[in-house]
Amino acid sequence: MRVVSLVPSLTQTLFDLGLSFDEIVGRTPWCIHPASKVDQVMVVGGTKTPNLGKIRQLKPDLIVMDKEENPLEVYQTLKDEGFEIFVSDVTSPNDVPDMLRGLGAACGRENAGEQLALICEDSITQIVGDGHGLRTIPLIWHKPLMAVSPQRYSGGILSMVGFDVIDTHPEGNGYPKVVIEDFIKHEIELILLTSEPHKFTIEEGEEIVDAIVKAGGKAPLVELIDGEDLTWFGSRTASALARLIEFQSLIGSAN
Repeated sequence: MRVVSLVPSLTQTLFDLGLSFDEIVGRTPWCIHPASKVDQVMVVGGTKTPNLGKIRQLKPDLIVMDKEENPLEVYQTLKDEGFEIFVSDVTSPNDVPDMLRGLGAACGRENAGEQLALICEDSITQIVGDGHGLRTIPLIWHKPLMAVSPQRYSGGILSMVGFDVIDTHPEGNGYPKVVIEDFIKHEIELILLTSEPHKFTIEEGEEIVDAIVKAGGKAPLVELIDGEDLTWFGSRTASALARLIEFQSLIGSAN
């Protein structure tokens, strides 16, 4: 089995399914986990701009892609050339177990896929939300300010562990641009600043809070959060849920 992965979180998942770096033959530069193994895998370009020539030369038995992360035209080109492609389509942690089963089957690791799926399902079923989470906007980009809605994986996993993630623009694509007035209009109590794709600083958060107060709003809390726990779906989902539950609990107990 020769696999090219164009999805960082699924590169990690493939290793967790038991594939070796002899089997995972191509990756993106953002496929950084597990560090001790990915360094031995060839980089074939980015998630949006993979080098098709390099992929063809590797002659993979399977190419791993994601519906949101990778361009449709790249998928169509490779599909038309006869490559076998696994495409993930995950918008909620609830989608992860079946995705793990499908990926395990696609790369010949059915049993490992089932085990990871069961672990993920168990983590989800043990979550008990109290329904009283802080009204939250998770910010993923700075200029312009962009957030993520609960209809996308990042917002969905936060909602699952108890944050009240506000969808400021429900008619949009799930990644709304937000302005200072949105924080006031929706009575936001907590701003989460992610570490990816933009690595926010607490100073940037404080500037946003100052602007809210100057515009007549109430100052929300500001917290930094590990962006990988919000975006790296797959084998990481179960452990991310545990960390986020603890994170949510700490914020709740402090307020």
